[in-house]
Amino acid sequence: MTRTGTETTTARLPEADGHRLEVTHVDGDVYAVSVRGHRLLVDQPKDVGGEDIAPTPTELFAASLATCVAFYAGRYLQRHGQDRAGLRVRTEFAMATDRPARVAAVQVTVTPPPGLSEQRRAALLAVASHCTVHNTLHQPPEIGIALES
Repeated sequence: MTRTGTETTTARLPEADGHRLEVTHVDGDVYAVSVRGHRLLVDQPKDVGGEDIAPTPTELFAASLATCVAFYAGRYLQRHGQDRAGLRVRTEFAMATDRPARVAAVQVTVTPPPGLSEQRRAALLAVASHCTVHNTLHQPPEIGIALES
C-alpha cells in the first residue's frame, strides 16, 4: 500500500534489513542516485524538458527487472557449468494510457547462450522468472512516502 498526502507514517524497516540510497538534485531534471558508494544519474528526454543525458527513472525500473533476470539466469548457468557468453535479456515496456501514470505492461525476453539443451532452457526460464525484482512486483512491498520534519 502506498501512503501519500499529509500522513506522517512510513513503512517500518527492520534495522538489519534496511538498504539505503539517496537521490539529490543536480540540475534541471537531472538527479544523482548514490548507493553503496556508486553514483548514477537520471534525466528526462528532451521532448519533455530534460537534457536526455541519462535514462529516466522508469527506464531504470525496467532495467532493474532486466538485470535481475540476467543475474539469476547467469548464476543458474554458472552453477551448472554452462558458459554465460551470449546470454542477453531484452525488456520492453508500455506506459498506461490512463491515470495514474504508470507502466502498464512489461515483456522480458531472455536469449540463452547458444547450444543450451531444451531441459536447461526450461530450467533457466524457471529460475530467471523468480528473480528478486520479479517476485517483488508480484508481491508488492508496503511503500511509505513522507516529508522530513
